Amino acid sequence: MMYHEIADLAESRSRLAVSPDAFAAQLDCLADAGFKTMTARAASKVLTQGDGELPERTIVLTFDDGYEDFHSRAMPLLAQHGFTATLFLTSGWVQDVGAGSTRRRPGRMLSWAQVTETALAEIEIAAHTRWHPQLDQLPEKLVWDELHASKAWLEERLGVPVPGLAYPFGYSNATVRRVAGEIGYEYGFAVSNRMASTSSDLFALERLTVRRATTLDAFRQLIHGHDTKELRQDRALTKGWAVVRRSRAALNTVERSIRGSDTGASLRLGG
Repeated sequence: MMYHEIADLAESRSRLAVSPDAFAAQLDCLADAGFKTMTARAASKVLTQGDGELPERTIVLTFDDGYEDFHSRAMPLLAQHGFTATLFLTSGWVQDVGAGSTRRRPGRMLSWAQVTETALAEIEIAAHTRWHPQLDQLPEKLVWDELHASKAWLEERLGVPVPGLAYPFGYSNATVRRVAGEIGYEYGFAVSNRMASTSSDLFALERLTVRRATTLDAFRQLIHGHDTKELRQDRALTKGWAVVRRSRAALNTVERSIRGSDTGASLRLGG
């Protein structure tokens, strides 16, 4: 399951924000149905590498970006049920990352002290890039920089390996996934709005989106693997948008090539 903010409408207008009351009800629903939680890393190793077995009712709760409300609201509720989760952290958005960070954050983000407390609470900390770009639209060098910088910074600060990655917006391509593996990531999560399975790609693991509009009844359908109208609509939109993105990426590549050729010609003429 993929979450972002745990915030009321008065605090966030994002359609991906889930209210604290709704989130609490969803965790109660999971507990009442007998679900157990695993981290993204543990589940990915079972699903794609046969490393152990999944309990009959297992769910992976993931949170993207690194909003402060994960620490203040989600963590206490998770702890009440003995649940774990995986936090995919955008390293450049950490609230006190440093004076060099001048980019706008999407909201109130976790401080480094809160990230440390999260890790000590046995929540998996994983990477979500440095600045949350659309990776499939970047040249390979910038993809490498984004994925490497985020992993290296988190590992240096936490003192533990950071094996996992979630692609911002769920966007990736063959180059992005290859670079992630070369850097040393063990798995990568997309979105896809399908349930992950033993046939899933280790670097394109599926997740289901939980948003403000997700009712408790719809949530029950999601956790029990029912293919809802909402999921079908999301997949149709994703499929159509993927075609557009591939075309845009190809055009960007051509434009970069032309600019490079023009620069080279100018240098030759000038020299």
